[in-house]
Amino acid sequence: MECVAQNREVSLLQAMPIFGGMREDTLDFLLGMAGRVCLPAGEYFYHEGDPANSLFVLDSGKVQLLKCWQGHDFSLKPLDVGDCFGQVALIDLQPRNTSSLAVEPSCAIEISDINLYQLYQYDIEQLTLLRMNMAREVCRRLREADHRAFAADVQARKMPNLVLSG
Repeated sequence: MECVAQNREVSLLQAMPIFGGMREDTLDFLLGMAGRVCLPAGEYFYHEGDPANSLFVLDSGKVQLLKCWQGHDFSLKPLDVGDCFGQVALIDLQPRNTSSLAVEPSCAIEISDINLYQLYQYDIEQLTLLRMNMAREVCRRLREADHRAFAADVQARKMPNLVLSG
């Protein structure tokens, strides 16, 4: 039964952009070391500002990424099975820039920085591929954010100033 679960998890990872092109033996190696985190609805995988030492792959459930602004949490992005979260902090070595809330009972595969170091010792080329894929995914998100910011700026410039009459 454990072999079937690991095969399903390997397939889950293979379908994700950050694990694209990685060999099955490498993914088996990572999964063999990775932790599992299961949370009830309403619990957090991590909070904005927490130190970061791992990334997560959602295996079941739903998670909402949140950003705090002026003391209030705002929804950024809903996550479904197969989505990866938490990898930005592993790239920039900064505290978490979002919070991740389980909105229903959820389980995730947790790959730590220690696991990535073990991957370095196991196969540096596969670690390089993983890091390159992570950087590409972050760049895709940056491009999307730039596009949204530009569109919002253009839209704001087109809006005439409203004058309230009394």
